[in-house]
Formats: sequence, structure tokens, C-alpha cells
Amino acid sequence: MNLDDWIRKLRLEQPLIVVEGVKDKRALVALGFKKIILLQGRPLFTIVEEVADLTNSCLILTDLDAEGKKLYAALKKGLQRHKVKVDDRFRHFLFKETTLRHVEGLAKYAEVRGTTLHSLEFVD
Repeated sequence: MNLDDWIRKLRLEQPLIVVEGVKDKRALVALGFKKIILLQGRPLFTIVEEVADLTNSCLILTDLDAEGKKLYAALKKGLQRHKVKVDDRFRHFLFKETTLRHVEGLAKYAEVRGTTLHSLEFVD
């Protein structure tokens, strides 16, 4: 699967996505994602409990810097303890198959690579 395929698939599914900050959320909203939870310095246990109350599966899209990796590991561990499945496939694709290291750059990256918002069907 390429980036277009992933974005289409995830926009159809509309999974709950956990991100670090407002710029990350903005990038995902620009691509048509709706169910987004911000960390924004909130205690991780409150995020874990909120996600567990809302769903049994989610994506964690923290950055690939040291802080993002640390947040990802802690969130994943906490969510799994609450029986929430963390779907890593899109995260692994982004960070292994693209040059992205920060989620906030996803919309621009997709646009530069030829994935335009007009070429992707929005599902409401």
C-alpha cells in the first residue's frame, strides 16, 4: 500500500487517533480524519482511560523524536493494559516508507507527493 491507499483506507474506517499536539491534529483534519485525541501535556493515564472508554482499537501517531517514542511506548503499554488494541501498521508505514518524522507535516508531505485533497474522496 502507498500513502494514498493508507489515507483512503483510514478515512473510510475513521479510527480514533492519538496525537501530541494541535499542529498534528490540524494535519490529520486536513486529510479528512475526525476522531482525534490530543495529548497536550495531559497526564497519560487520563488519555488511556478516555481512549479505553471510547473504543477498543486506536492508532497512536506521536513523532519519531525521543519524546514521541517515549510517549508512544507509555501510551501503548497503558492502552494494552486496558484491553485497547493499538494498530501500529500506519505508524510503521509512515516512519519506514516515508521521510516523515513529525505528524504535523503529513498533509504537506501528502500534497507534495501527489496526494491532493481533491483526489481523495471524503466520507462523512
